[in-house]
Amino acid sequence: MLFRTKKDKRLLLIISVVLIVGFTVSIGWKEKVSAVNKETYEKLKIFTDVLSMVQKHYVEEVDTEKLLYGAINGMLDELDPHSSFMPPDMFKEMRVETKGSFGGLGIEITMKEGILLVISPIEDTPAYRAGIKAGDHILMVEGKHTKSMTLMGAVKLMRGAPGTKVTITIMRESLLEPKDYTITRAIIKIKSVKYRALEEGYGYVRINHFQEKTSYELKVALSKLEAEKGGLKGLILDLRNNPGGTFDQSLKVSDEFLDSGIITYTEERVKGKKQVYKAKRAGIGHDYPMIVLVNAGSASASEIVAGALQDNGRALILGVQTFGKATVQSIYPLKDGSGLRLTIGRYYTPKGRSIQAEGIMPDIVVNNKTPLGVEAKRKIRFLRERDLERHLKGLNESEEKQEDVNEVKKEEELADAQLDRALEILKSWNIFKENMKIRKAS
Repeated sequence: MLFRTKKDKRLLLIISVVLIVGFTVSIGWKEKVSAVNKETYEKLKIFTDVLSMVQKHYVEEVDTEKLLYGAINGMLDELDPHSSFMPPDMFKEMRVETKGSFGGLGIEITMKEGILLVISPIEDTPAYRAGIKAGDHILMVEGKHTKSMTLMGAVKLMRGAPGTKVTITIMRESLLEPKDYTITRAIIKIKSVKYRALEEGYGYVRINHFQEKTSYELKVALSKLEAEKGGLKGLILDLRNNPGGTFDQSLKVSDEFLDSGIITYTEERVKGKKQVYKAKRAGIGHDYPMIVLVNAGSASASEIVAGALQDNGRALILGVQTFGKATVQSIYPLKDGSGLRLTIGRYYTPKGRSIQAEGIMPDIVVNNKTPLGVEAKRKIRFLRERDLERHLKGLNESEEKQEDVNEVKKEEELADAQLDRALEILKSWNIFKENMKIRKAS
């Protein structure tokens, strides 16, 4: 094989180290697996032969690193939509993002059958204020069609220096033709938790995204709400359009409201590995009734929290079926500064329900508040995990696509019906409890 530069030799060394590591991990497996590994390495010889031919005979000089990164992306494209390769610059940005501050537009995106789709805009970001909506198709970024882009490539195009502008072309069901949105990039400082008192005794906490300080911010919010006159009689936890975030924070948020019991458990392929995560706050808790708001934009970490509180009988879930993304991704740093995000398992609710491609079903179904488009009444189809190409199947998922459709009311009738209904139920809950006390006393 022909390697002309020191850079090429370095890349070969990286490939060799990865292969050696992979072999070492597999040593403890059965003979059958070793045979598969041997076959795999024989196929890798074909890959190195092709790379050598391209380097030697292609009509123009090639960038070996670009070829190798492209090959890795092609390999991961055969897996699920949540496994991805991050070049050094993207990996660095990803690590910054989990700390709650990064440069860009403020949208969570995914790919479906080669189409770039918005899972949800992040509240109080340029994309949110510009009117980008969950389910939007991003057809172009800066005039470049997204059909041939990788997910990470699209993210890279949309991020940039604060104050600079980027034009994205959007199509949605309410539009008669694609629409351009020119959005000014900004430092996206995500305030994870927002809160306020709705009425005396009733609090509202919204978690926009799970990041490093979410559980701390939640504790602060709860302590302030509980310190108000009369304390709390009930709490509404809003996880709508929360696309997820860090796994450990979903555990800590769930733990905040649970005295004991299982929060979630994960199952991995490696040796049938099962990891159970339990609440650790025995004797400490918040004993008021709770309702959790969810919708089709509630995904991943949001679904862990909703499922944990639902299965442990700690809260009622109100809204519509959630996104259904219940796979565990591990991040592996690589020697050249790049990183690998790889799906390694699935997680389940405490009672063993699979969330993957199925989502969390609310105890009380109340349709989303959806802004009116060009029609007085129309049907909306929400994007969910089961719609994504190559998604991992749910345990009870049928091959037939489900139609989850919400009727949109006239604009003058639109209100936050989910929040209003949740507050109404909490107040009725306390009225019922008070009446029961009076009856017992008499």
